[in-house]
Amino acid sequence: MATLVFSAVGRLIGGNVGRAVGAVIGQRIDQKLFGGKGRQGPRLNDLSIQDSSYGSPIPKLFGANRVAGTVIWSTDLIEAKKKVSQGKGQPKATVYSYAASFAVALSARPIIRVGRNWADGKLLRGAAGDFKTQTGFRLYTGGEDQGVDPLIASLEGASNTPAYRGIAYAVFDAMQLADYGNRIPSLSFEVIADEGVVAVGTILSELGGGAIDADVHATVDGFAAYGDSVRSVAETLESAFAFSVVDDGYALKVRAASPTGSPVTRRMFAASADAGRVPPVAIARRSASTIPETLSVSHYEIDRDYQQGVQRARRDGGARREVRVEAPFVLAAAEAKAVAERQLGRMWNERVEARVRMPWSRLDLLPGDSVAVEGSDETWRIRSLQLENMVLEAGLVRSAPQQLLAPAADAGRALAEPDLLHGPTTFHLLDLPPLGDGLSDAPQLAVAAAGVSRGWRSAALLMSIDGGANWVEAGTTALPATMGTAVTSLGGSDPRLIDRARTVDVALLNSGMALSDADEQGIRAGRNLAVLGNELIQFRTATPLGGNVWRLSGIGRGLRGTEWAVPFHAIDERFVLIDNDSLVFVPASAGVAEVRVLAAGLGDGAAPPEQAVIAPGQAIVPPAPVHLRAERGSNGDTTLSWVRRSRDGWRWLDAADAPLGEEIESYAVTLAPDVGVATQLDLNAPSTTYTASQRAAHQSGGATSMTLIVRQRGRYGLSRPASLSFPLT
Repeated sequence: MATLVFSAVGRLIGGNVGRAVGAVIGQRIDQKLFGGKGRQGPRLNDLSIQDSSYGSPIPKLFGANRVAGTVIWSTDLIEAKKKVSQGKGQPKATVYSYAASFAVALSARPIIRVGRNWADGKLLRGAAGDFKTQTGFRLYTGGEDQGVDPLIASLEGASNTPAYRGIAYAVFDAMQLADYGNRIPSLSFEVIADEGVVAVGTILSELGGGAIDADVHATVDGFAAYGDSVRSVAETLESAFAFSVVDDGYALKVRAASPTGSPVTRRMFAASADAGRVPPVAIARRSASTIPETLSVSHYEIDRDYQQGVQRARRDGGARREVRVEAPFVLAAAEAKAVAERQLGRMWNERVEARVRMPWSRLDLLPGDSVAVEGSDETWRIRSLQLENMVLEAGLVRSAPQQLLAPAADAGRALAEPDLLHGPTTFHLLDLPPLGDGLSDAPQLAVAAAGVSRGWRSAALLMSIDGGANWVEAGTTALPATMGTAVTSLGGSDPRLIDRARTVDVALLNSGMALSDADEQGIRAGRNLAVLGNELIQFRTATPLGGNVWRLSGIGRGLRGTEWAVPFHAIDERFVLIDNDSLVFVPASAGVAEVRVLAAGLGDGAAPPEQAVIAPGQAIVPPAPVHLRAERGSNGDTTLSWVRRSRDGWRWLDAADAPLGEEIESYAVTLAPDVGVATQLDLNAPSTTYTASQRAAHQSGGATSMTLIVRQRGRYGLSRPASLSFPLT
């Protein structure tokens, strides 16, 4: 700067007086050379746009900020492909997924930590450090002893990998990009460089390397310093806070506005040849029409996730227009309101100007100094100095009074994405009976998954059919299922009737889940179908009891062939609402002995949950026969009969018998006396005769009762047994 050069030359020639003269001359040259460019400090959008251009400035962060950062290293997209089953008889589809690894520079000075992250405006990393998308993450805080990143070194070579000492940066390792259109998203980071508020004087002193005398106690919540020079940063802050930037020829001095000012007495007024024409003190007042009626300040609002906020100050009497200025730092709403009030107040005060002529002995004064002129009740600030013919002429503006208390202000509502922990995965592997009409030739093995936290999103699935020796990918879970556990036991009931006598209370997994009632039309449409334990039920009414607990009543029991599970209910058994959007079916073939499924989500760590189903196949075997009867005839023979059911169509639409649903009609029948050896029968019709002679033989062996056990044979196996006991007497 010319000020520093001429100050140094002046001091060599004339000591302190020469230094002062040189400083005034230098300031005049500075104003001519640099005055037209204006301030070159940071702007509001400087921190919000991510860049990867070589030579992009990296800010020095103070306090808390939300910054986009600069990408300093990245890999190409990492492609992965896998085969996914599309169902029985369909060719497998090839599914591609993409990831990327990259590093982002955050600050050119050390930081303490990184809080939340956003990707394309959506929350990527919560306040607890949990990521909403799968990625590795490492943070380097900018210490002078930090080492190289191992991933970068492994790909670029250790000798080609800088440690970026003094630069705080973050490394994302194999970040999955499916949520972001298979591209690296635009990121932003909540960076904490200093805990709590930071003093403006501290910022300027550090930036100046000790060459700035900053006696200012104004504070900000956060500031990102970069620009053409330290002076530009100082002037950016000066525009918002009540202090002055003074260059005395040695260093910049940043000083709070003085409430009194250095006295300028009448004895100091200068005389000159044109004293009769030019008064020693001349005061002018600009019209109020030159001042806006409203001034708005844009800033980063800490209470709104660092989104831009606007606070306004208004004074009657000005021109009916609004001026908007940028305050590119982080402030609470009340502080930003105070900035707006100060700015507008300063405009109103500085429309009153004065010019004072003083002798050259007052060269100790510098622009930015406060003065009190005898004969005026105001305090003035020196805006300019001009030395001519040994007369020092000072251009003054009236100083604004200091504002001690921040005015009340409203930050407005933050439109922020909820920061919910993903948490561990809870899932159930369901061997379901047929849920629709038509035949199935493979088990309906479904995964329903959710989390105890409302932030749970999904989990990757692995499947094994050889006892866990080998695992294959089985896709990902569907939408979170509505699920939980039984708080009470439902108990047994007649599965042929709607159970209006019994209720069951279920506790849902998290507070984001809810149940609802269903009318008859909804019941017919399949609403409120659920698995309780192993029984498929359907409930009419769901009553909230508080604390995520719901009472279910009006319950249809033992649906779709699950009446065998009616007697086996217990507290803490599983409850899963059946919804196609929340179920994903894993491929399973008929005849497999066991299927294991493992679900690995973001919150599951090194031990993800695992479940197994033995011999799955409820959907491919016939349901158990019903209506077993034993009717003794007049000749002593007993006719044993039953009614078959079919897995091909559960709704009785045409008043005709249900279709067989199997290649042939066949039954495995057992006649088991309470004493003696059981008899096995293979039948092709739903009846048989237990003769009088057979009964007599069993009675002679000590038997008093007989049990009929019937299983229908299907293409893929036997149904569950249906039984009936009858006396032999």
